[in-house]
Amino acid sequence: MNNTHTLATNSNLGGWLSGFLGVLIFSGSLPATRVAVADFDPTFLTLARASIAGLLAAAILILLRQKLPARKDLIPLLVVAGGVVVGFPLLTALALKHVNSAHAIVFVGLLPLATALFGVIRAGEQPRPAFWICSLLGSAVVAGFALSQSGAGNFTGDLLMLAAVAVCGLGYAEGGRIARHLGSWQVICWVLVLSLPLMLPLAWYTQPATFTGASWPAWISLGYVSLFSMLIGFFFWYHGLATGGIAAVGQLQLLQPFFGLALAGLLLHEQISPLMAGATVAVVLCVAGAKRFAR
Repeated sequence: MNNTHTLATNSNLGGWLSGFLGVLIFSGSLPATRVAVADFDPTFLTLARASIAGLLAAAILILLRQKLPARKDLIPLLVVAGGVVVGFPLLTALALKHVNSAHAIVFVGLLPLATALFGVIRAGEQPRPAFWICSLLGSAVVAGFALSQSGAGNFTGDLLMLAAVAVCGLGYAEGGRIARHLGSWQVICWVLVLSLPLMLPLAWYTQPATFTGASWPAWISLGYVSLFSMLIGFFFWYHGLATGGIAAVGQLQLLQPFFGLALAGLLLHEQISPLMAGATVAVVLCVAGAKRFAR
């Protein structure tokens, strides 16, 4: 009995650590996208990052001789693809044409709540009422803090970010659910490969006539969102959701805006408020509370 409890505790802790690494990697996505869309069209950027990651994913699956997913997993994989490969990257890239990355992070603060809701709907998880209080408080802290940093928004940009949060929350929850039997890195690799027949030809068709105007920072940002945001980050993230619980580990996303804001300030010289430290402490307490009452 004790051995079983110890194994479960270790698995839960491993899930949280894995999820934390995923969040760290994802934190660079919005600042990198903000840099990339300065030189690349948002639609091309979305298609290119998915195509590059898809080719790498295909190579990984072939080298490691992975079996084809079961027929029952095809629809869920397509749902994940619609959320994290197409929906979130495209909608955020379009939104960042209207708002800066600091303002977009206001909405990223709602992702943990969206992920938890879809975790209940799709994976049958049943967090305690206190969990929802912690999750709502954490989302409120993140949204309020980020809004104070970014100023007024733009209706079109805000609407696009809300849509991005909805489809991404579904993609995260669905991916975490099927990762429990398919495997974390296998999920994102198959999702990218299933998307490749559509994304690669469209990326070729929408490419600019010349790349001579693209700066090195834009190319580096494209590389980051392709390799890390679209592929490697999900290795850790889906493992965390699958082993630590979708609703619980999903709350780690509350920390992502603060990492993202720090990067936005460091790399893009966007203004960061001194209130960041206090807000971060409040969010950490909310995440700890959510973990405590998740099950």
